[in-house]
Amino acid sequence: MREWRRSSLRQILGAPVSGKRPAGGVNTETDGIPSLGGENIRANGGMAYDTINRIPASFFRLMPKGRLQSGDVLINKDGAQTGKVGIYDGRFSDAAVNEHVFILRSSNGSIDQRLLYYYLLLPETQSSIAKRITGSAQPGLNSQFVDAVHLTIPTDRDEQQRIAEVLAIIDEALEQTEALIAKTQQIKAGLMHDLFTRGVTQDGQLRPPGHAATTQFGVLPHGWIAGSLLDVADSYRQPILTGPFGADLGNDDFVPEGVPVLRIGNVQSGYLDLQDLLFVTPRKARELSRYAIRPGDLLFARQGATTGRNALATDLVDGCLINYHIIRVALDYDKCAPLFIEAAFNGEMVKRQVERDKGRGTREGINTAQLKALKVPLAPLAEQRAIAELLGAQSAEVSSLQDQRAELRHLKAGLMHDLLTGRVRVPAAELKEVAI
Repeated sequence: MREWRRSSLRQILGAPVSGKRPAGGVNTETDGIPSLGGENIRANGGMAYDTINRIPASFFRLMPKGRLQSGDVLINKDGAQTGKVGIYDGRFSDAAVNEHVFILRSSNGSIDQRLLYYYLLLPETQSSIAKRITGSAQPGLNSQFVDAVHLTIPTDRDEQQRIAEVLAIIDEALEQTEALIAKTQQIKAGLMHDLFTRGVTQDGQLRPPGHAATTQFGVLPHGWIAGSLLDVADSYRQPILTGPFGADLGNDDFVPEGVPVLRIGNVQSGYLDLQDLLFVTPRKARELSRYAIRPGDLLFARQGATTGRNALATDLVDGCLINYHIIRVALDYDKCAPLFIEAAFNGEMVKRQVERDKGRGTREGINTAQLKALKVPLAPLAEQRAIAELLGAQSAEVSSLQDQRAELRHLKAGLMHDLLTGRVRVPAAELKEVAI
């Protein structure tokens, strides 16, 4: 491509550098200089600064390498999410990385750092990086990966900056949407706390404080009971799908298009994330029809660090399958309001019990017997429905924002492909015309 050149990452950047931590490690309580690690790099790209570990200033001064500069691109070099990337925004006057992160910084200024970040997010680049990951128990990248990963980039720095600016506009919109989602979910969490500790009157208003009793399971509003899922399950279907809980599928079972299969990552706390789906053929889906779900089913993550996470199946996943990491609970609409049950299972009473009962280490998880034994706050049906209506309005707002986020992600993916491959060029005069 004219005015574009293909080079290895080493030719563009030189050698990647990493950092280290003092003997004995660090934590968030340590005074000193921020030390960023893999936990500060988001899985889908970008940085998270919620939890910051620190190293002593005296240790930082003696570090020969690993000190951060604004615009440094960071890549996670080991662990389960090896290859995820972020870009440091220079928010701290001094900062470093630990031994789990590589700093990627152009040694000769041949590439705009923001553009480098976007190139590393490209699926093709991520695929190339993944091929350099070695090890199974502890997967990781060594510093030689920069020799095997190649990029085709514009040689003109002005064009590089224009491309980066367009993509940065999308990222800014995404960050604003993420912030609105977080704020709305926080408001919803506050509402849920009030609803499940006070209850509502017949006209749907919160009861005054004090109309509740403290039980061995937690606070229950007047007239509520600590019941079980069996009290609200559909007796005409297998109420709680027992082992094998869901479809046990291998890589050979999946196809590019067909019937979606929900996995543990699709089940979030109170909603389904359908960004990353796998598919089986309709024929395979018919063979596994016992694992098909219907709108209103409660989907419960039963294994691993996500044990207890749950969400309702919506119309969007009607007929989809679940894999073996998820327990399906068929709810009876005549006995409960499904949105109320979902909220109850995301409340503190159930969370405490799940934390108490789940296994630890490699055996972390919960089985159907334990799930059936969980005590769930149950209001009278009319009150459940009133609470579900209030929660539904909040859920609809969150869902709308999540749809906006999905659209922006789709737009970003398309723009990255077009702009970073040179399929679409960005002349300087047209930059201001880019609109979201």
